[in-house]
Formats: sequence, C-alpha cells, structure tokens
Amino acid sequence: MLSHTRPARIVISLVFALASLQSCLTHAASVVTGTPRGFAFGTTGGGNAAPVYPTSIRDLKTFLSDEQPRVIVLKQAFNFVKTEGSTTEEGCRPMHNLNCIAKKSGFRGQDAIQPSFSKCDGSKVSVTYDNAANTPLLVGSNKTLVGDGMKGVLNGKGLIISGSNVIVQNIHITNLNPHVIWGGDAITIRGASTDVVPKGIWLDHIKVSNIGRQMIVINFSGATGVTISNSDFDGRTKYSTSCDGRHYWGFLFLGKHTEMSLLGNYLHQISGRSPKVGGSETDAVFLHAANNYFEDNSDHAFDTTTGAIVLAEGNYFDSVKTPIAHSTKGSFLAPNAGVDCKAKLGRSCVPNVLTKSGTLSSISGDAVETKISNLKVHLRAIKVRTAAKLAVASGNFGVGAFDNDSSDQTSPIQESVETGPIQESVEMSPIQESVETSPIEKSVEMSPIQESVETSPIQESVETSPIEESVAL
Repeated sequence: MLSHTRPARIVISLVFALASLQSCLTHAASVVTGTPRGFAFGTTGGGNAAPVYPTSIRDLKTFLSDEQPRVIVLKQAFNFVKTEGSTTEEGCRPMHNLNCIAKKSGFRGQDAIQPSFSKCDGSKVSVTYDNAANTPLLVGSNKTLVGDGMKGVLNGKGLIISGSNVIVQNIHITNLNPHVIWGGDAITIRGASTDVVPKGIWLDHIKVSNIGRQMIVINFSGATGVTISNSDFDGRTKYSTSCDGRHYWGFLFLGKHTEMSLLGNYLHQISGRSPKVGGSETDAVFLHAANNYFEDNSDHAFDTTTGAIVLAEGNYFDSVKTPIAHSTKGSFLAPNAGVDCKAKLGRSCVPNVLTKSGTLSSISGDAVETKISNLKVHLRAIKVRTAAKLAVASGNFGVGAFDNDSSDQTSPIQESVETGPIQESVEMSPIQESVETSPIEKSVEMSPIQESVETSPIQESVETSPIEESVAL
C-alpha cells in the first residue's frame, strides 16, 4: 500500500508547489497596473520580486533604500507628522504675504523658512515647521512602490528618487508644511551627485496636495527616461503664495540632460510653475507634454526659461489665465494645426484646446522641431488623442480607474470635474496635528531645506515672476 501511495503524494505535493509558485508570480506581476508610455517606456521597477508589505516607518525606509529589487505595496497610510520633532526659528514674512494680509481677502499667504542663501524682502518672523517633511524618504534603484486602493498615503513626508528604474504608482503625498515656503517637496528626482543621472522613472496615478514647495522637482543632475502620467496635482490650499487659495510652486524641471514626458495629468487650482522648465545656461531639458488637463489656474501654467525645449500638444486649458508665461528664453512649440510638425516628427501633432483661457503661443519653435526630429522614433510611438477634459478616479488615486492598461488612462469626459470651495486634504496644519506613531530617528539622507537644491537656488531659474523675486528664490 505504501509503495502505491507515496508517488501519488509526491505528485500532489508538486502540484500544490507549482500552483503556489504560479500564484506568487502572478501576484508579483499584477501589482503594477499597465506599462509606461513616453520616455519611461521599458521601466520595470522591482520587476517580479515578491511583494513586501511594510507595517512600520522603519520597514518602509529600509525597503525603499536598500540594494535589493523591491515591489513595495502600501496597504495602510503612514503618518510622519511629529515623528521627527519640529523646529521653531527666525524666518521671513515675504512682501507678498504682507500684501496678502493687508488685503483682508480671507486668504492666507505663506511665510518662509529662511535658508542662508536667500534674502528676506519683508519682515522677520518666527516660523515653526515639522522636520519630517524636509527629510524625504530615499528611493534607490529597481524599486516599485504601489498603493492598494486608496490606502497608500504618505502624510507629512515626500520621496527623493536617487536611483534608476523606479516605479511609483497609486500613492498620495500630502501635508508637507503647507504654511511655509521651503516646507518640503513631494517628489524630488536627484542623482547622488550632479554627475549621476537617474534613468527610467515612472510616476503614475499619484496625487499631490498641501505641500510647502514643489510638487515635483528634477534637480541639477537631470534625469532621463521619465514619465509622469495619469496623476492628480491638486493646488487647493489654505496657505497660498499668490493669496488666492492656489498653490504656486508646481513643478521645476532642471538638469544638464533631462528627457521626460508629462502625459494625461490633471493640474488644477495652481497659480504658477505648472510646469517651470529650465533655468540655467547648463540646462538641457526636453519635455513632451500631451493630453494634460489644466483647470482653474489663476496665473501661468508653462514657464520656459534658458535650456528648455518643450513640445505641448493635445492639452486642454480651461480657465487658465496665462497658459504660458511671457519669456524670450527657452523653446516652446504649441502646434496650431496637425501639420505643424509632421515633416520633422513623421506624424501629425495634435492642437491644444483653450477655453476661457489666455493665449498659447510658440517660442523659438524651430529649435523644438529640430529636437523632435532627433527623437521622432520615440515620439511617434506615443498615441496623442484630441484634447479633452479628464476626471479623477474614485477607487484609486489619479486620473481614470485602473484597468488592464494603466499606461493609457486619459479617457475624456464631457463635463468638467466639479470643484467646490477651496479645501485641504488634511484639515489641520502639520504642526497642530497629533500622531500615535512612536518617534523615530531623524532621517540622515539630507538636512532640512537641502532636499530640493544642491547649490544656491538663484541658479535654478531666470526669475520671471514677482512672487519669485519677492522671496529671492
């Protein structure tokens, strides 16, 4: 009897083992939805590594920064507020905030942390800020960070991506000292040094809200193979540098060599830098912006300066005062007709649509045509649709619900997303909030304020906005 049952048991064991292995592989492969379009095409992140599920801040830090390929799934929110203490020091009340207070309009401005490299054009005041927001989580190479449903929230701390081959999908970064300039950037892409250029980064279906400074910044090192897609950049805030309930510090794309795509995103209630591209004689930043939806932006959207080369097609501007800031520097092509770039690109470009908005004109468009001719094989592969309004999802973060292909979520809707009064995702200011997590050791990746710049911020851009001039950034 034993001689007959043993082979059967072995076969049954093998069947269960193979089924278990197939389940694990399927689970690992299905964590990320879709594949990246644009310049991030081919990015795999942690690949088929077995998913890990951090339950503590310590685990999350380790998984993101170690040298192992990782697929990290967030099945809970992480609250960093007060975990690293707070700082009270002399800061600045810039002139734009003094003017905001004098208006008595009901809106609040932003005070500023006062780094040594900046000047205060207003009055010195005491500022208090949460330390965690200025020590972002370090993300190494070959990492996938994905939120489960609406659970993947980073409250009070952002990310700094220093590695290559990174995917961040379906997370919400919020509440980074929104009351002060230099309070914290949501996502920084920066090599370990100015000579190290991160490659292959896909940011998809993310949401950013209530921050002190930039939503996304690519630093002086630059980055290649970057795609930001299907994401919700929510500028509604109580603390507005532009004194109108809209966040000014949107995006800053720099670098000696940067190539990136901005595809199918919803940028709303922002008053500037959405995005700002280039800024120094050494910058060479190419941005392809397509099928994005800009809504209710009270000042400028695009801001192209020295070193910028931008192709903007198929974007929808709804109630945007200034779709592009006036500048004689940088290069910007906004095709008025499909044939405008067909000769150079090998396909027709898609015109932008503007309603209740200012004008969108090209700047040194010939330079853009020359650049896209060199990149035509890559750009022809990107499907650009007719400009349309977009809708945020209800079961996940960002634009559009997940389906079989997260890379193409920018399905149009007929009506604008309903926008009510200015609100905050987190009602309390970060210093007022309480948390139940235990204090942890302060991150050592970088000191406060240094997260978004490596040298004096004066080098970051040609100053074109009175807001920027007033805080000497």
